Amino acid sequence: MLELGSYPLWLIFLVTTAVIMVAAELGRWYGLRNAARGGSGLGALEGAVLGLLTLMISFTFAMALSRFDGRREAVVTEANAIGTAGLRARMLPAPMNAESLALLKDYLQIRVDGARGGWTEQQRQVALARSGALQEQLWHVAKQAAARDNGMVPTGLYINALNEMFDSHEKRLAMFRDHVPSIVLLSLYGFAIVGMALAGYSDGLDKRLIRLPIHMMVILVALAIALIQDLDRSMTGFLRIDLRPLADTVATFEGFQD
Repeated sequence: MLELGSYPLWLIFLVTTAVIMVAAELGRWYGLRNAARGGSGLGALEGAVLGLLTLMISFTFAMALSRFDGRREAVVTEANAIGTAGLRARMLPAPMNAESLALLKDYLQIRVDGARGGWTEQQRQVALARSGALQEQLWHVAKQAAARDNGMVPTGLYINALNEMFDSHEKRLAMFRDHVPSIVLLSLYGFAIVGMALAGYSDGLDKRLIRLPIHMMVILVALAIALIQDLDRSMTGFLRIDLRPLADTVATFEGFQD
């Protein structure tokens, strides 16, 4: 299956515009050739097809927007979880409090760097492996604290915070890997091509009509498709997830006095 997310948005917009424009022009050319036959009943069919195209755009846009909102919420949840773990790590006995805070700062920095985007797949895998190693180290320190005094309330609170932080990490990974299925995007392209070809054909049946309206419609449809794919990416397009929750957590860690 073709992975559209691997191509830059500007290229997708240009190719989408070109393909749909060609479909509209071919439809218009065929309509001009058959202008003498008339187009009785074509208006209803054209309206139905364009209505289906509008419905498909709305459906796909809703899918992309829900995923975008889910990723944004996942960033906030993980930032809060890391911040809570940092606050509770300060209550651990020395030297485990300082060691845990240092590990949490490294863990948070990986989140900040990854959220900015621009990583290759290899860099992403290295970061995930590093995150896993830091999680193991954090858990090892927590076990040491629990072994020293299993009845300490701060240790129990810290362990709960670590569990929530690890869970939020997995949820965030799942959300960022969840995209609009390629088959849905390809179906949207199919609807757009057929719809614009039919609109071009209807336009060509009347030789008095000019091309500008159909060309404007093509550009608007291409923009809508590009916007959907921009929403579906979240980190590499024009619409990006707000990183301020992570930045605020970094500032909180820097303000710790212990």
